[in-house]
Amino acid sequence: MEYRSLGRTGLKVSAVSYGSWLTFGRMSQSTVQTMVDTALDQGINFLDTADIYDKGLAEALLGKALAGKNRQHLVIATKAYWAMSEDPNDRGLSRKHLFESCEASLRRLGTDYLDLYQCHRYDTETPLEETVRAMGDLIAQGKILYWGTSMWSAEQLREACRIADALQVPRPASEQPRYNLLHREIEQEVLPTCEQLGIGLIVWSPLGQGLLTGKYKRHQEPPEGSRGQDREGIGRFLADDLHEDRAFDLIEGLESLAESEGHSMVELALAWCLRQKALSSVIVGATDPSQLANNVRAVQLPWQSAWDARLEQSWSST
Repeated sequence: MEYRSLGRTGLKVSAVSYGSWLTFGRMSQSTVQTMVDTALDQGINFLDTADIYDKGLAEALLGKALAGKNRQHLVIATKAYWAMSEDPNDRGLSRKHLFESCEASLRRLGTDYLDLYQCHRYDTETPLEETVRAMGDLIAQGKILYWGTSMWSAEQLREACRIADALQVPRPASEQPRYNLLHREIEQEVLPTCEQLGIGLIVWSPLGQGLLTGKYKRHQEPPEGSRGQDREGIGRFLADDLHEDRAFDLIEGLESLAESEGHSMVELALAWCLRQKALSSVIVGATDPSQLANNVRAVQLPWQSAWDARLEQSWSST
């Protein structure tokens, strides 16, 4: 396993992290235990979750799976923002919600502190200064060690850093955006801004919700039981790409590259993300040990510039 600094902090995180967004809610406690044990055996020290995932169940399952593990060897990250109940204060990034959500996450995870506490989205209804000050106070109290963001714009990240400096509290250490071969929007502003500000990137959906694994085929129905069939739920994150010929031009180009180079599509898709210097970790959500081991192998695969040219040719072929 390769370990990278989380932005400009001294915290080292595994280049591949294990997430619980789309997996834990469909897995038994024993299966979660097996997957967490496998992740740790593979050298993964960074575990990402959120309070909203299955309304706290994902945190609780992870907490039970980590019971008895050496806490000092773990980097546990969770998030807050989305509504956890009908209560109008049980959502957002207000001081009240962040403090209460942090305590609830600590209880579910069975730990005294969080290594990384992330703002799951930007809150337009709460003054940013209130959010930044609350995160600084949680750090001062020892409840969290670092704070970060998810799906924030470059402008929002710059303003958060400006306010943090003015308040003399820590800046956000990380930003968690979507990033993969099919979705490169962050390369325009967010990625260079994070490089400039020293904010580490923790990317979700590096495999494009499974599109970059070869599971889905052009003009064919999604496989039985796959995310692509769940058009009203998690499948909405890949619905547009499933019907986009240009997306399949790239997917088929990646498949051709994998066959000619003797690597899996998964390894290449993850290695492509990991080539970015500002990237601290890619979040994967495997459901069986062999799948997770295949994800981790990408760390040992140095990306070659010639591969970029081949993929760009596929992307621009139409």
